[in-house]
Amino acid sequence: MDLGLQGKVALVTGGSRGIGLATAIRLAREGADVAICARDEAQLQLAASRIAEAASAATGVLYVAADVKRQEDCERAVAATVERFGRLDILVNNAGTSAAGPFEAVTPDAWQQDLDLKLFGAIHCSRAAVPHMRKAGGGSIVNVTASFAKTPGASSLPTSVSRAAGMALTKAMSRDLGPDRIRVNTVCIGLIRSDQIEKMWQRTAPEMTWEQYAADPRHDVPLGRIGDTGEAANVIAFLASNAASYVTGTSVNIDGGKGAAL
Repeated sequence: MDLGLQGKVALVTGGSRGIGLATAIRLAREGADVAICARDEAQLQLAASRIAEAASAATGVLYVAADVKRQEDCERAVAATVERFGRLDILVNNAGTSAAGPFEAVTPDAWQQDLDLKLFGAIHCSRAAVPHMRKAGGGSIVNVTASFAKTPGASSLPTSVSRAAGMALTKAMSRDLGPDRIRVNTVCIGLIRSDQIEKMWQRTAPEMTWEQYAADPRHDVPLGRIGDTGEAANVIAFLASNAASYVTGTSVNIDGGKGAAL
């Protein structure tokens, strides 16, 4: 399927590793020019090289060292993308880490840091991006959240709350921006291979191979395994593309069926 991304320009936050990097690679392979931002410049350089290697020679790749907790960094990343490529069509708000603990153990500073990163990072980047999308005649924003935002469990704070706020942001933005042909959707991530999952594997089951650990029944995933970042990237690229031209204000679980909510 042709996703219609040739000539489009995308910015992926948290794009130096994991789902963000896999998404940037997928978008570049589809013909989009891609900018990525994250805090670690050395990691960004490596990621940009991987994206360039995976894409065609005609695809442009840009990296911007930025901390999305800072509004000025978000604005700078968007401005650099538009300066380099002349437009902005796609924004993937992916930056985030997992921070989970029981309610009484979460400090006020931890609450603020999590909300600044996962909620306000998406807000700041989107506010900077929307005028350029409006000028281009439309665009797509994909917010990366988590499946447990829909059904929070014990000791899931502050992440479950900030991710739930991201889902509400998605729906409200889709209503406001629909008349401008700017679509806003969210993907709700479950167990996907990441640095955190790999550390858990090494800590709890170092005697297993990755394949054995990923398929361990204790994960309770109906599809029988932990997912791959490329599988998440496929869904994100679809939502960002013209193939999803009538999809906005919705959430898609990427969790192998593990989540308890649609």
